[in-house]
Amino acid sequence: MDKVGKKNPQCITWSKKRDQSEENDLFSSIPLELIIEILLKLPAKSVARLMFVSKHWSSIILDKDFTELYLTRSSTLPRLLLTVSVYHLKMQFLYSGALEDPYFDNHRVPPSTPDYWQFSPPVRGLICCLNATKMLIGNPSTGQFITLPRVKTRKCYIYIHSFFGYDPVNDLYKVLCMTTLNGPSRGTIGTEEHQVFTLGAQQEWRMIECKHRHRLDETQGICMNGVVYYLASFNDELSKSLISFNLSSEDFDVIHLPEDIKHRGPYSLVNYSGKIAITSYSCDGTLDLWVIKDASKQEWSKATLLVPCLTNFVGDQRFRFKGTFSTGELIFAPCTFPNPYFFIYYDLKGKKARKLVIEEIRDDLASFKLFLDHVESPMFLPKVCLSDDD
Repeated sequence: MDKVGKKNPQCITWSKKRDQSEENDLFSSIPLELIIEILLKLPAKSVARLMFVSKHWSSIILDKDFTELYLTRSSTLPRLLLTVSVYHLKMQFLYSGALEDPYFDNHRVPPSTPDYWQFSPPVRGLICCLNATKMLIGNPSTGQFITLPRVKTRKCYIYIHSFFGYDPVNDLYKVLCMTTLNGPSRGTIGTEEHQVFTLGAQQEWRMIECKHRHRLDETQGICMNGVVYYLASFNDELSKSLISFNLSSEDFDVIHLPEDIKHRGPYSLVNYSGKIAITSYSCDGTLDLWVIKDASKQEWSKATLLVPCLTNFVGDQRFRFKGTFSTGELIFAPCTFPNPYFFIYYDLKGKKARKLVIEEIRDDLASFKLFLDHVESPMFLPKVCLSDDD
């Protein structure tokens, strides 16, 4: 999760020009510093509604400096984000809540046919959704979603992969998209076209160059410190490598995996205490992690964690390690969809495991994904101009 520096609300300045009707508005007499303090303590959904109080309040809420202040505060209270697809309703929902909060707020995702949306991990409160050639960027805190232009391609039959990230150098959100040929041969051909969409910029996809033709793995990518990481393999290799994409320079690099993990799959990419790590899907008494020490030097370290047998805690259930929460606790999610849904978080220091049941989720689930360290954001997404073809 990208960090943002703390700012003093008194150092932020907004234009104090108001029309005559607003001068007589009750809200216009409230000091700026007090307005900011009030807004910072409210849920992002409430902040979004208060944009309609007055033009003055709207200008404050829409200002980038206020968004950064809000993200700074909300990053100290990270939340879980859950994406849920329900069979019989043919709907998808986003649930978010604090680790200690039994209540999870939810928003319905705009419907999509014929398939469900696929979700990238959230970045600074925003999330990217993909279905075939359609893409959305959404703010789960406010319920706002915008549609992106269709991905450019020179091919007739393609399959699209996407990754979402934030470039802290240029303060930009970007979507990285790659196409592969759709059909029996797509698994051996590798990525064909690579392009980037910058939110709020040129409003179109830009083709970029990738010198490393690779086959994408099915695991999720992770954005950390302005770099997107994901697993992939090459045509002449059976084992996988880690690909890094710098969102500022828009360069790809290959990070080779340690020898002792290359043939141990399946495995997944996780955030382990603020570092990129690779682990096996399930855990049964011990958890092996390979952590990147220095990507530029291709340096890795191995950590083996002792955890209790979770089946003794919740019965006959297999789990996947999802990563560490900002508190340092390990998060484990069931491989299946129990009713009601639950997950386990384990405190390594206190050697205590706890079960969190999500009462709101009891329906027949088609798919379910859990994302850690989601933060609330009041950010209003800019409109994207679409062509008739979109």
